[in-house]
Amino acid sequence: VTKFKVPANFKGLMENQMVGPSTEVLTESDFPEKSFKPKVQMPFKRVPGQNPRKVEVERRRRLYLTFDIAELLASKGIDSNQLMPRHYDPDNMPPIEEAKDSVFPIYLPLQVFDNDEFDCRTPEEWMSLGLEPGSSDRKPVPGKALLPTDDVLGHEDPKSQELIYKWIDVGVLDYDKETDLYLVHKTDEKGLVRDEEGRPIINGGRTPEG
Repeated sequence: VTKFKVPANFKGLMENQMVGPSTEVLTESDFPEKSFKPKVQMPFKRVPGQNPRKVEVERRRRLYLTFDIAELLASKGIDSNQLMPRHYDPDNMPPIEEAKDSVFPIYLPLQVFDNDEFDCRTPEEWMSLGLEPGSSDRKPVPGKALLPTDDVLGHEDPKSQELIYKWIDVGVLDYDKETDLYLVHKTDEKGLVRDEEGRPIINGGRTPEG
């Protein structure tokens, strides 16, 4: 009788035995898995003739992944870069006959047109998606934000004519109820939300020291 000997390249042998695609999430992420799941108004107990709740959640998740807000706006003839108000520059105003749209620049902020009557979740519910069972740390929630591509100039002068605004993948870190604003952080090239030292940003960026 001899004991079982594990081959030296056991891990490589196991990887080669994988057959076909897998539903296992193999990519590294700083977002909780449940933060990507859509909200579904369905009973947990299936009614005869109705899709199971898990099937409906997965179908909607895949459907929502096919949507892109920049493409949806562009299909309606909306230039996302023109959504942000800029400084009024009377010296560079185009003549009326050469102007493509309105001669006067946009001056009303998006907050004026904000409407949350049809939102499927409250801000507090959105932020709670960053909480995982058994953990007291709140992770970021995935989202998209209309932000300037130039971070330095964007902080110094958000209404500069030189800025270009695009829809960018972000991690939502926190929400301020008084100002009704979200704190977001751009994701890196790997889709991670990390600080300057490469550590995941949790709890809205607050350290134990405050």
